[in-house]
Amino acid sequence: MAAAEAAKAAGLLFLAAVVQASLVSGVIIFGGSPDLLLVTLVAVALLRGSFAGAIGGFFAGLVLDTATLSTLGLSSLLLTLAGYWIGRYGETTGRDRAHAPFVSVGVVTVLYALGALLLHFVLGEPAPARAVLIDGLLPAVALNLLLTAPVYAIVRRVLRPVSWTDRTSEVRLLG
Repeated sequence: MAAAEAAKAAGLLFLAAVVQASLVSGVIIFGGSPDLLLVTLVAVALLRGSFAGAIGGFFAGLVLDTATLSTLGLSSLLLTLAGYWIGRYGETTGRDRAHAPFVSVGVVTVLYALGALLLHFVLGEPAPARAVLIDGLLPAVALNLLLTAPVYAIVRRVLRPVSWTDRTSEVRLLG
């Protein structure tokens, strides 16, 4: 059963990466662009945990980098970190909170933009800080927050929620 759930999550992230690369990345509203892949990754990581979030983020970023012919590994690194930390948030604090997807999407959108800007700067590529942080960040956060409710509902319908209390404990006392 776990393999079927992993295949569903991989299929969702692959589909989101292809749609992001082909359709959504060209949509610019008020200077910002929505990030369907990031929102989908947040939903998968919240529902499946840090390991699934990190693995899904890596492969979805690899698909996105390959499809857009951008710097290979840049999106993979950022989405791996985002998937892991949002998954940890889902495992520890944000288990069943209704606001968890919205808080996660808002925070990870800002951190993803800052991380991408920093990595482009370190790699010596053009990194227009004004365009990213001042002109495009607020509309991108707003657009991602608008995508959060429908994407999270679809992902939650496809991936049945895991009850964290049903999982076996990582630490067992011997004695």
